Amino acid sequence: MEVPWLLVAHGLVTALVVVSFLCGQWPIFEGTFVQSINHFLTFGAYHYLLRFVQVVCGNGARDLVLGVEQYCCDRPNPILQVFYVAIIGVTYFIFVQTSFKYIPGYYVSGWHRYLSIVAVAVGAILFVLTSFSDPGTVTAENVSQYVSAYPYDNIIFVEKECSTCKIPRPARAKHCRICDKCVARFDHHCGWMNNCIGEKNTRYFVAFLVWHFLLCVYGTVVLCFILAGEIKERKVIYILTAYYGIKNSFSGLFPHVAQWLLALHNTQILLSVFLAILALLLGGFCAYHAHLCLTNTTTNESFKWQDYIMWMKKENEAKANAAALKASMGSANSDAHKTPPSKWRAFFVRSRRPSVEPVVKNNIYDRGMIRNMFEVIVPLSERKSFSRRKSD
Repeated sequence: MEVPWLLVAHGLVTALVVVSFLCGQWPIFEGTFVQSINHFLTFGAYHYLLRFVQVVCGNGARDLVLGVEQYCCDRPNPILQVFYVAIIGVTYFIFVQTSFKYIPGYYVSGWHRYLSIVAVAVGAILFVLTSFSDPGTVTAENVSQYVSAYPYDNIIFVEKECSTCKIPRPARAKHCRICDKCVARFDHHCGWMNNCIGEKNTRYFVAFLVWHFLLCVYGTVVLCFILAGEIKERKVIYILTAYYGIKNSFSGLFPHVAQWLLALHNTQILLSVFLAILALLLGGFCAYHAHLCLTNTTTNESFKWQDYIMWMKKENEAKANAAALKASMGSANSDAHKTPPSKWRAFFVRSRRPSVEPVVKNNIYDRGMIRNMFEVIVPLSERKSFSRRKSD
């Protein structure tokens, strides 16, 4: 019995493509082949497709593809919502059809049948709440309250008017070009929800991520216990060691047990691998958004802070270099009459790098982890004090 290396290679390639597509732009993968794969999947492949369509079918077909892209990426549409429902529905249907017959089992009790239904239902409720709830739309009627609730820091947010809505844009708000509205405490536009993530529904979105992460972990663990129970009940280890003379060790038994499982329980293995990969990806998103909530920062603000810090570092470096150049020119003029230093000494003495003033991120909205989380759970617009706020 040999390990099905072709299936293992297929799983590794699939995992590499999924991770590259979803996480290839993360800083940790910068300059690696994962980033290259991500660039090809998100830009290169589409560019070559457009050129191929234009050469084979003409400009009309190319314009049609561009129109479909505009509808999918630049307008509100339920495509990813339908895709999410299909993923959840098909995955749970396969789980019920192929795995419920093993429940109850040696390690899995019968109440997991009902717990799985509750878990999927709660995930669906959070999906509906996030997708169809108001993210915190800023209108002419409530703009003064939002302006008073969120002060300008005059760093990444300054007082100005929204050129589209023609109303003052509160701090932390942004006009979403897809939804065509200003959203308070704007985080990002989520295509999976077909909705913006803002002040009022960030709590639902984070709960959705956390719950689906736990759901994927739960499904993976249950499937693994089902497989372990089958190995125990069928006495696979005993048969391999007693009748086939296989050495009772992990390295000796693993290939044979793996092939037995792939032959009889390949669906459960594929489901568990699929859910494990999703759990890893969702775990990363959960950790990122938990950090944002604890520091009272949004995704939009994190990008703004990155741009601001990079710009300030370059400006401080330019100022330091200019000051160092001015100082060196002054010292050269004053020391022109002195004896020049030894060439060997000049060779070994290191040139002093100009001291650069560090850039400090001053987030005035960070009020401590407890108050930050409370602001996410109970948005400012849902508090009694919000209705009494007036603009100065």
